Amino acid sequence: MSDVFEYRPKFVDIRVKKPGAAPIPRAPDEAKPCDHIGCKKAGAHRAPKGREHDNQYWHFCLEHVADYNRRWNYFAGMSDAELENYRAREEVGHRPTWTLRGGRGDRLAATGRGVQAGRRGDPFGIFGGEPGAPAAKPRRRLTRLQAKALEVMELQENAAPGDVRTRYAELVKRWHPDSNGGDRGAETQLQRVLAAYQTLKAGGLV
Repeated sequence: MSDVFEYRPKFVDIRVKKPGAAPIPRAPDEAKPCDHIGCKKAGAHRAPKGREHDNQYWHFCLEHVADYNRRWNYFAGMSDAELENYRAREEVGHRPTWTLRGGRGDRLAATGRGVQAGRRGDPFGIFGGEPGAPAAKPRRRLTRLQAKALEVMELQENAAPGDVRTRYAELVKRWHPDSNGGDRGAETQLQRVLAAYQTLKAGGLV
């Protein structure tokens, strides 16, 4: 073969500018005239036209661009509501944001509501439950006063309204002086039962 393969390593022909070397002369760009009325100088410096004119600039000379920058206010003409909205968007870099909360009708929201309410539905029996069994009844959310009232009446948190009324009648009969032989020492306990029942009734649990 007449042709001999010659290996040429890459990047060996890159020229690096030596320190202290003279800058490479470039052809000057055609400068635009200064946009200030009556100025004959070249407009070598750009200045934004306004908040509603993105990527649009005036071209001024050094004297007039300095004067323009001193007088220019980006927020001029904004109302207080617009200024507050701009500050809120500035915190996220003016990027669109989305909430992590699911919608009311999607599956993620339904799953979250089930977990928060204590429901563990297993319609296919995957987790050991009976296939087709209804989900457990959600536990209602009680205030501290309501939980204390149920404790006074010796009832569970998921007690039905009928159970509350039945227990109330039993406790009143137990602690009322007319039912326990005139023992007035039980009046304090009776007052606690009456107050607990009124608390549950006001909360719609009776």
